[in-house]
Amino acid sequence: MSDAPDPFDGRGILYFGNDWHSENRTSSHHVAMRLANRTPLLYISSPGLRAPTASGRDLSRMLRKLLATLRPPTRIEGNLWHCTVPQLPFRRIAGVELLNRWFGRWAVRRAARKAGIHRCISWFVVPHPGFLAGRLGEDFCVYYCIDDYAAHPGVDAELIGRRDEELSRHADLLFVAPPALVAAKQALNPNTVFSPHGVDLDLFARAADPATAVAAGAEGLQHPVIGYFGSLHEWIDFELIAWLARQRPQWSFLMVGHAAVDTAALDEVSNVHLMGAQPYRDLPNWARAFDAAIIPYRLNRQVANANPLKLREYLATGKPVVSVRNAEIEKFSDVVRIADDRESFLAALDLAVLDQSADACAKRMAAVADQSWDRRVDEVVARVAQGLARQSLQPASR
Repeated sequence: MSDAPDPFDGRGILYFGNDWHSENRTSSHHVAMRLANRTPLLYISSPGLRAPTASGRDLSRMLRKLLATLRPPTRIEGNLWHCTVPQLPFRRIAGVELLNRWFGRWAVRRAARKAGIHRCISWFVVPHPGFLAGRLGEDFCVYYCIDDYAAHPGVDAELIGRRDEELSRHADLLFVAPPALVAAKQALNPNTVFSPHGVDLDLFARAADPATAVAAGAEGLQHPVIGYFGSLHEWIDFELIAWLARQRPQWSFLMVGHAAVDTAALDEVSNVHLMGAQPYRDLPNWARAFDAAIIPYRLNRQVANANPLKLREYLATGKPVVSVRNAEIEKFSDVVRIADDRESFLAALDLAVLDQSADACAKRMAAVADQSWDRRVDEVVARVAQGLARQSLQPASR
């Protein structure tokens, strides 16, 4: 154990994130794991951002989540615990909101006791369980906003937008990852801090190491290899990828990640290779095969307000990057080729696959060398400690 002062003064953290078991590792996971190195943390998977359909798959999934709530929390490792607290998604039906509030409070406090957490901080990375903020006996509330949640496909935009605003106002400290959202959040809460994503530098630097083996599924692909890793979701421009692949039939387009939507637009293109979800720790082995990496997002509100985690991960590999434009990506325009239409995207790729010098690789890696997750979490924890100290000097407000 470290002799350093405890920044949380004996408090554990009730951490509301997306699904702990999801195929894609997000900032929600990275931050939680590092916080758990400092204090007990209960990671609360919070399904319910998207409304379910009437399909058997969605209904059976909802039932599994509800049954999971009845199980006690499980220890993942050390101080890191996990439980699931879903919400009934039919929020517009009278009484459902009240039931969610009562049941959520009971389930979280029950799980916290079993995890040995008595004094606590609430920490929200998703907005929809935000109605529990201030109702869990917590001493301090953090909202770590990493996305424009109301712009996600398939959500109740009006409801999620309202939850996001209410939590933004209520939080004792509000961290914001997307730069495009900072001004709006500051207008809601003066205790707003810009906190961009970090990156696991040591992990992704392995892609630049000649000793790193290429993933078995990427061996034998014809070069250049244009690579992508991350979820294949509604915000990915599949038509752009298919068009690029058809323009360069001698290239290989390697797509690594869980397909959450229909990928028929890519299935028909012979030089596009869909490899499905892969373990996070193996991503450098896949990136080792890349001659260039791409961020082929659709240009919509969600993307305009996004802070793509994969941007820093790509740069940490040293690989050339071609991307669509948004506010965060523009900050890296000296090391990322930014395209505004399909023709300029293709032209940028033509240049990127030739940009393989050691100096260029080192410059890309240097662009994120000071942005590790450990450093990001150090900064966040210091802000929280300052907030707790200020609060201790003020009369109790709740």
